[in-house]
Amino acid sequence: MLRDAQIFRWIMENPGRGKPYSIRTLADASGVNRNTVEKLAKGAQKSADVNDAHSLVEALGVGVLVLFMPPSSPELDDPSPGYPPSQKE
Repeated sequence: MLRDAQIFRWIMENPGRGKPYSIRTLADASGVNRNTVEKLAKGAQKSADVNDAHSLVEALGVGVLVLFMPPSSPELDDPSPGYPPSQKE
């Protein structure tokens, strides 16, 4: 989950590597869909795929925990039915 859209935009303007990013240039540098980058920057989208989050922070030159916080519960990320394990497991 994105910590704060304002922080995301500030880091885009002041990245740890190179010159400031626009939505387009960050999408190009990270390989993340331009629409996703724009929604994150505007605060219209609160989360990103794990791979997208890592690609974004790599391009921006910051740690993943600077921009994104882990889920509050591992259960939220587990798509498998039958979680938690049954008595047989």
